[in-house]
Order: sequence, then structure tokens, then C-alpha cells
Amino acid sequence: MTRKDERGQVLSSLVAVLAVVAIVGGLLVLFGTRGNDSVADEGKPAATPSVAPSATPTFAISSEPTHDPTEVPTPEPTAPVAPTTAATTQPTPAVPTPTVAVPPSERPAVEIYNNTGRKGLAQSVGGRAHQAGWTVTGADNWHGKIVTSTVYYPAGMQAEAAQLAQDLGVPRIKDALDNMKKDRLTVILTSEYSG
Repeated sequence: MTRKDERGQVLSSLVAVLAVVAIVGGLLVLFGTRGNDSVADEGKPAATPSVAPSATPTFAISSEPTHDPTEVPTPEPTAPVAPTTAATTQPTPAVPTPTVAVPPSERPAVEIYNNTGRKGLAQSVGGRAHQAGWTVTGADNWHGKIVTSTVYYPAGMQAEAAQLAQDLGVPRIKDALDNMKKDRLTVILTSEYSG
């Protein structure tokens, strides 16, 4: 009879090990892939190349590569002017200035995410937001590619997003993504954030 008991113990131990492996695998899939496929700035890379080609008239150079000595002096004076304009426009994104200050009693909740290597950045900015009269409901890390620090807002909360961006010194506001909560503002901080 001891032989049957041992098989039963081995079988139940094997089932327990398989169950633990399945649970750990499920948790890795759930939490390990969360946020890595962020589409927060899909439209942003398209905007950058469209500015560069319109700013640098390379049509003459690409159409006549054999006449480089005669074509080079013409594009050179216009090429440096265009990147200077593009460089001035990119680092200073216009954050809409709130027309009316949103009273603290009417402000939505805020979640703040750190997309940098600086530890504690989301918590410290959350503290600043709280001091400015915002209710911070969460602070965590964000995994994904974000071009610049941004306040994301759901429909109907653009004025509140502009107020929060101004309070925290965040340079950009943008419509909320599908995976963001629709009852609050979401702040994602990137490495250029100096606050």
C-alpha cells in the first residue's frame, strides 16, 4: 500500500508545481507586458519628418546628383535657416494657458507616471501637484516611448489639463490614450522634465 500512497503524493506534488508555474507565467504576461506597447506618440514621429522635408528643399539636389558643384551653393544658405526654425519650434511646444483658473474643488483626480531613470520622480511631482490643490490618486513607473513630458486628458477636461500642465511645468497636453482612465488626468514625465 505504501507504493500507491507514494504515487499519489508524487502526482499531487507535480500538479501543485504545474499550477504554480502557470500562475507565475500568467502574472509575468499580465504585468511584464503592461505599457510596453504604448502608442502615446504614434503621430509625433510623422510630424517630425514632415517638418524636415518642407524645411530643407532637397528636391534640386536629389533630382540632379551629377551637378553637385552648381547645386550645392543654392541649398546651403536655405538649409541652415530651416533647421534653426525647426529646432526653435520643437523644444517650445505651446501649452494652452488656462483661460480661467480651475478651482481646487472642481479639479479631477491625477495619476503621475515616471518614464525616466530618476527614482521617486513621480512621487515628488505628485507632492507638488497635491500642494497646488490636485488630488493625486497614484504614482508609478510608465513603460513605453513618450517624446516629451505630457498631461493626457479625457474628453471635456482640456482646461483642467492646461491648468495642471501650468502648475507642474509640463510642456505639452494631449488627448488621453485608450488605456488611460477617462475620469482623471494622466501625467507622464520624461527625462527632459526639470521640475
